[in-house]
Amino acid sequence: MRLTSKTLFKTITNHLINYPTSIVLNYAWSLGSLLGLCLVMQIVTGLLLSMFYVPNVELAFYSIERMCRDVKNGWIWKGIHSNGASFFFILLYLHLFKAILVKSYSQSTVKLLLWYSGVIIFILSIACAFVGYTLPLGQMSYWASVVITNLFTALPYIGEQIAFSMWGGFSVSNNTLNRFYTLHFILPFVISLFVFLHLILLHSEGSTTFFDKSASENVPFYPYFFYKDIFAFLLFLIVFLFIVFFYPNLLGHPDNYIKANPLVTPKHIVPEWYFLFFYAILRSVPDKFLGVCYLFFTLLFLFLLPFLDYDYIHSIKVRFYFWIWFFFFIGNLIGISWLGGQVTDEPYYIMSQVQIINFFIDLFIILPIANKLDKQSFYD
Repeated sequence: MRLTSKTLFKTITNHLINYPTSIVLNYAWSLGSLLGLCLVMQIVTGLLLSMFYVPNVELAFYSIERMCRDVKNGWIWKGIHSNGASFFFILLYLHLFKAILVKSYSQSTVKLLLWYSGVIIFILSIACAFVGYTLPLGQMSYWASVVITNLFTALPYIGEQIAFSMWGGFSVSNNTLNRFYTLHFILPFVISLFVFLHLILLHSEGSTTFFDKSASENVPFYPYFFYKDIFAFLLFLIVFLFIVFFYPNLLGHPDNYIKANPLVTPKHIVPEWYFLFFYAILRSVPDKFLGVCYLFFTLLFLFLLPFLDYDYIHSIKVRFYFWIWFFFFIGNLIGISWLGGQVTDEPYYIMSQVQIINFFIDLFIILPIANKLDKQSFYD
């Protein structure tokens, strides 16, 4: 049979409508759909804003101010785009934690590939958000970009060359802004390709649940889960648009309404809230190279997690010790992020170091022990 666009559309539609979905899935499994909605909003609003943005160190800040004041509905698109990044990371972190909780990387090779595709999406999203945060060239975003790009100089032999290639010179300049603008424009489409791969892998074996597969029945995706996701979209949009219209600057930093001044360093440089965890690690280690290594191992943990969390006991009813580890792990992450937003004075500095040491102990020592105890209690 000849494959046409109409036939392809009909095949995909029938697959989505009749896709067998576990009946035990709750609203935590709507996070993936909400992330897709956020990604579409970010791409659409980003394309609209790119028509007026000027990637020039003298004009970038004023071009964004002009969008908000002179362009019709420009303040809405800017508010949706800037707050959309924060909401995207809220949903992304929740989706990641849910995947860890239900051990989405276990059971099969496809599930493992599904997990790795999600990790790549997470890392690409961090890169996209970082270069996008630099573009307004406010006082805080400028200095945050200076601090982060300087980290590459800590790498032996190739570090300075990487930093100079990013800057297009010897410091953050016009060339840097053009490079970051290009990356910020391209990366969402690269992320979309990995999202498409993520969906293919997901639909090949279905969603992972809190229970064993034999403990749940399947129903068609439409109408049950279709309307559930629509309801989740409506709730999300109510909260999101309330923030955009009434508190558009709630999740931002006030110093970003000051034009970047390379001669004046802010008293307290702090990135966006979704980078505070990584920032706390970097500034808590006295040696710059060791700080970069710790950050690398933090991201490497996501790739090693399927091997650290090796126990294939899947039912939520018999994973008592894993649950204890998980909530301590989340508390540790929140504590480190909070400390990342504090000034680099005592007692916050030493508290950050203690929390980070505890974080790595949780990952590489406590987690395997918790799995071993769960396995023993299950077979006993």
